[in-house]
Amino acid sequence: MSVLSGKKILLGVTAGIAAYKSAYLIRLFVKAGAEVKVIMTEAAKEFVTPLTLSTLSKNPVVSSFTKEEDQGLWNNHVELGLWADLFIIAPATANTLSKMASGESDNLLLATYLSAKCPVYFAPAMDLDMYKHPSSSHTFTTLQGFGNIMIPAESGELASGLEGQGRLAEPEHIVAFIEQDILGKLPLKGKEVLITAGPTYEAIDPVRFIGNHSTGLMGIELAKCAAALGAKVNLILGPTSLQVSHSLITVHRVFSAKDMFQKVEELFPTCNIGIASAAVADYRPKTIATQKLKKSEADFTIELERTTDILKWMGEQKKDQVLVGFALETQNEEENAKQKLIKKNLDLIVLNSLNDPGAGFKSKTNKVSLINHKLEIKSFELKSKTEVAQDIFDAINLIKHD
Repeated sequence: MSVLSGKKILLGVTAGIAAYKSAYLIRLFVKAGAEVKVIMTEAAKEFVTPLTLSTLSKNPVVSSFTKEEDQGLWNNHVELGLWADLFIIAPATANTLSKMASGESDNLLLATYLSAKCPVYFAPAMDLDMYKHPSSSHTFTTLQGFGNIMIPAESGELASGLEGQGRLAEPEHIVAFIEQDILGKLPLKGKEVLITAGPTYEAIDPVRFIGNHSTGLMGIELAKCAAALGAKVNLILGPTSLQVSHSLITVHRVFSAKDMFQKVEELFPTCNIGIASAAVADYRPKTIATQKLKKSEADFTIELERTTDILKWMGEQKKDQVLVGFALETQNEEENAKQKLIKKNLDLIVLNSLNDPGAGFKSKTNKVSLINHKLEIKSFELKSKTEVAQDIFDAINLIKHD
């Protein structure tokens, strides 16, 4: 999964011969999971058609302040600027860049640029002598001084027949540049996060096991959130049908509490943040039958033994890591969670109750309270587990800077 997945990208296309590359750029953004809208200057239509770009982006292309089909309506440049998570102007001609630097607003693209609150990237495309002209250098410096991010032009054959710098960066290079720029600014860039998730299954015989109703969704959402913040994630995942795919997430599939503990032993010492969201079995059969146990009329008893307390072990081994645990309670919720936090040397505990509808297992939502190492409590309303994951990482970030 790309860091661009889920992003709203506004692509500005100006009137240069390299405008044809915008079609390839849109395809790459869409393939990365982004939603794309396109603004063209009127002159850019001479180089690539709005129909092509609207077909690829699956959104109408806009180029003027008024809607062509209804002159009584207008294309709201303020709304477009606020909609976007990223505004990328590619190709960016010398004319458009100069107007951006001086604050001119004589077309929809420029008006939207001046209204944008999101990061703005510009990819110059012009002939060699235009690119090297002192006025162009001044424009580049001015725009970067405004906080805009320049994607440098590449060298190669130009439309004039000259060879040199000024060629629009190739679409795949533009996408890679933006991805690396975003990753480099993320708060968990260079950090390693270890997450346990899902149930464990403790075998009775080759067919039967002791398990629980955990699906692993909460842990998967935590892993996705950590990766979106730039972290390298090791997700130790118990038996579940759920899948996760992200370039920054390594999934370690395990079956039993013993399997999970062995992976935690291996990976915890090098992590910066550990989150134990798995529903680990407290007990396992003392003896596992090698053959399927046959049904009989008599009562059947299984002797159980304790499994390793993985979270307690993590708390004992903890050095500079931030350690987060979960508490699923049905009575004396806050008091039990606080005792668990202290006993297991945690920095944060996520408390949820089976008494709250929509919380706990088999649900896409959760209702939690976060208790930090100072025993301060912050409670939240029922939310999606995606949103809960973000709340948890917000709390972790506060602990890191405490």
